[in-house]
Amino acid sequence: MGRKPAPPQYCFEYKLGGKGRGRNLEASAMLSRKQFLLSVPALALASQARAQSPFSRPVRFVLSTSPGGGADVTMRLLSPHLTERLGQSVVIESKPGASGLIAGGTVAREAADGYTFLVDIASHSVNPALGRAMPYKVLQDLVPVTQIIRGANALALHPSVPAGSLAEFIAYAKQRPGQLSYASSGNGSAQHLAMEIFKERAGLDMTHVPYRGGGPALVDLMAGHVQCYFAFIPSAIQHIREGRIKAVATTGETRAPAFPELPTIAEAGFTGFSSYDWNGVFAPARTPEPMMRALQAAVAASIQVPEVRARILDLGSEPVGSTAEEFRAFVQREIDTWSAVVQRLGITAD
Repeated sequence: MGRKPAPPQYCFEYKLGGKGRGRNLEASAMLSRKQFLLSVPALALASQARAQSPFSRPVRFVLSTSPGGGADVTMRLLSPHLTERLGQSVVIESKPGASGLIAGGTVAREAADGYTFLVDIASHSVNPALGRAMPYKVLQDLVPVTQIIRGANALALHPSVPAGSLAEFIAYAKQRPGQLSYASSGNGSAQHLAMEIFKERAGLDMTHVPYRGGGPALVDLMAGHVQCYFAFIPSAIQHIREGRIKAVATTGETRAPAFPELPTIAEAGFTGFSSYDWNGVFAPARTPEPMMRALQAAVAASIQVPEVRARILDLGSEPVGSTAEEFRAFVQREIDTWSAVVQRLGITAD
């Protein structure tokens, strides 16, 4: 039998003392005198970080989402700051598919030497709730390091949908039972389950179309292949602002700072409804504690850099930077919450 083709991958590297680039690209431009002088403080900081860091070679982050997804956006923003604080180059690699199980399985099989970490999203806590056959045990084979951010989703519509508010969309969908379809970043993803809860409460009949990550889901929404999507705001914000898609509500407990004019689904009549996506870092079990602590500290410090924090908020997310203990407790609460939802709605992994 022939070998199955490898799943799509993408690699991005932020090198120490350099800029982010594709793995196969090399920079050849020489620094001008001004550029050299400006780079001296950064080089000094990197040299100090290298001397104090437990890391001695590039650090690899395997993302469970596709390029353009929320985790990819977040890690690109953090990469130069992590590089400075860890004293080593940062390599970002996307392995989307199977609701994060491909990326998670890859990292769980890696040597627990502190040089490979998983960046996963809310589906990390949904998968065990669904009873999936998994190549690793959550909270055992992959241990929490830190939650990076959390962010609400926006109920995004294709511009052809004649609705300018949540009430108008519900009325439009009710008049077309079974005719509309909604995207998710994967079967059993937090976005999928949140939409199922919304459908139940609103009395809607729409077809679920799962994708291999948020990026492809957004592309098909913009192309009109699906009519709506609970889009992670950091991934969708520019498309909403430029009119390629439109948003009628958000899923947070309070209005999203990026879209203060949009009501939450709760205040639009669905009391108690809230759903957040998030991303965080996990490590193979038995990864050396000093390396996990150093990475957690680097992430927590990086997301509080004024320009980074401002950018995270502008993208519609909230910086977190939790400790490993706090993140573990959060993931366990998420598993418990989604387990109850799955049981009540009878949702399966297939």
